[in-house]
Amino acid sequence: MGAATYHCMDIARPNAAKEKRKKRIIYGSVAAVVLIAITVGLSRLKPAAPTVERNLVWIDTVKRGPMVRQVRGLGTLVPEEIRWISARTQGRVDKIVLRPGAIVEVGSLILELRNPDVVSAAANANSQLAAAEAQLANQRMQLESQLLAAEASAARAKSNFETTKLRSDVQEQLFRDGLVSELDLKLAQATAADGATSNEIEQKRYVFAKDSIKPQLAVQEAEVERLRSLAQLRAEELDALKVRAPMAGVLSALPVEVGAQVQPGSNIARVADPSKLKAEIRIAETQARDIAIGQLAQIDTRNGIVEGKVARIDPAVQNGTVLVDVTIVNELPRGARPDLSVDGTIELERLNEVVFVGRPAFGQEKSTVGIFKLVEGTNDAVRTQVQLGRSSVNTIEIVGGLQPGDRVILSDMSPWDSNDRVRLN
Repeated sequence: MGAATYHCMDIARPNAAKEKRKKRIIYGSVAAVVLIAITVGLSRLKPAAPTVERNLVWIDTVKRGPMVRQVRGLGTLVPEEIRWISARTQGRVDKIVLRPGAIVEVGSLILELRNPDVVSAAANANSQLAAAEAQLANQRMQLESQLLAAEASAARAKSNFETTKLRSDVQEQLFRDGLVSELDLKLAQATAADGATSNEIEQKRYVFAKDSIKPQLAVQEAEVERLRSLAQLRAEELDALKVRAPMAGVLSALPVEVGAQVQPGSNIARVADPSKLKAEIRIAETQARDIAIGQLAQIDTRNGIVEGKVARIDPAVQNGTVLVDVTIVNELPRGARPDLSVDGTIELERLNEVVFVGRPAFGQEKSTVGIFKLVEGTNDAVRTQVQLGRSSVNTIEIVGGLQPGDRVILSDMSPWDSNDRVRLN
């Protein structure tokens, strides 16, 4: 019995082995298909959108309507009329009478310089002028004396001529009457002829002496005028040691102190008229190309806003900015003074019926940028390519990519540059 049982357990079952192999193959294939399907499904799943705090970003709505293009810059108030006072001569600052901020009138003494050479030169010039004037007076007296002597000689010659001529006429009459000899007549006629010649010579000498006075004095008079001009110049240089205000206004600068040595031509004081101020605004060179003379502007003095007009545009660029002068149209508020810091806004143009939005923290005008647009009905925002047009201080024109009513994020979203979608929390 036991042997029979043993033989039954060793009986081969080929069908059962085939079934097991078939099941293993089927199960393995199903598992492989499921694994592939799971892998493909996971690969197609989108990564979770990062979360952004709503209250930390600036959200604005795209609008349609008029838009005012403006540019803004910082600047200062400066006087329209400024006078720098320069030193006429070399000198040392001896005394400062007024300090910056003082109200001055025309001729107000600001400071005094000291230069002994200038004082000496002025005194010498005056002495030379006085000597030349004395010499001129002496020469004039001598020439007038000579003229008087020539006049006296001419008078005597004329008298002598008339006397001799009268004698000659008498002798001629007596000769006709046979009362005198021919010799007496000829002697009388010779004396008369000599008197006529002497009279003619003396009269010419007198005229020459009279006419020669002016040319002889001209040389000395010219020397006197030269010395007078020199003395006046030296007197002006001496007076220039007392530095005075050339106009009424405010002493706005005094870049010297007592004891300082100044050179001719160096600026030592500045006077400005505080009643006439203009604004010097610096505009970024990229925004200044559309600025034109005559455009309206607003100047914020921190104590009020005043109207102005663009008066001048500096052709040079300094440190990436262009200097624009704005004249003030209406009255300045109280407290406005030179060198006061101000904000200037210049109106470039007014656009009608354009699509615009608040100016984003990124992107320049006439460029294409990616802006996150809020998806309506959700808390998601997707990156959208937007074409920007003309810009203003706070707004920018939308050329394409957005429609009126769209809400967009204008804050700097550079931390999420690698994401095309964010979720607002």
